[in-house]
Amino acid sequence: MNRFRTSKFKNTTPKIAKKEEWISNVHGGSISSQGNHIKASSKLVVFNTDQAGGGMLGLSSVKPGEDGQWRVAHISCHSELVCDMDFSPFDECLLATCSGDETAKLWRLCDPEVEQPSGPELTLHPGKGKLELVLFHPTSSGLLAIGATNSPLLWDTSRHDVPLAENHGDQLQSLSWKKDGSLLASSCKCRHSGMEQEMKARPPPHRERI
Repeated sequence: MNRFRTSKFKNTTPKIAKKEEWISNVHGGSISSQGNHIKASSKLVVFNTDQAGGGMLGLSSVKPGEDGQWRVAHISCHSELVCDMDFSPFDECLLATCSGDETAKLWRLCDPEVEQPSGPELTLHPGKGKLELVLFHPTSSGLLAIGATNSPLLWDTSRHDVPLAENHGDQLQSLSWKKDGSLLASSCKCRHSGMEQEMKARPPPHRERI
């Protein structure tokens, strides 16, 4: 018996939106990083742009305005390339970003039609070099995993210290939480071609779930 159930979406085909329904003026560029270049919550969409050396994000809404058009706002987030971004699963307007300027930040975003905040709610500067990955914990608000050059970091936004997980032997490439939040998996670049990626899993620090 096959333990995998047949998906009801197996014969689904994508519906390409009409050109007038596209979000234009995004100023996308050639971005090179380990993280995501576009993220969406149930309300907002953010994406990398080529402005300010990649340190500026574009912001739009999931749905068009009353006139049927999408507004695109721009937010100056970092002094260097924004390497990754993630929306909180508990707050559709709370965005985490990390950058080559060695900082991670939390932003409280607004609708594109109104003025955006002039600065972040919180800034983390762990001093571990370029930060390329950021990922919210799936069940505990305020807890994030951050990927430095070869080290996963755990950031509890209610505290100032940043626990360092075990170093990898090479460049960190990905992070993933188990769905219940009990484990954080990370993988790094292969040292030699043909070798399997090094992967590690570790429990997060004890923290009361919210």
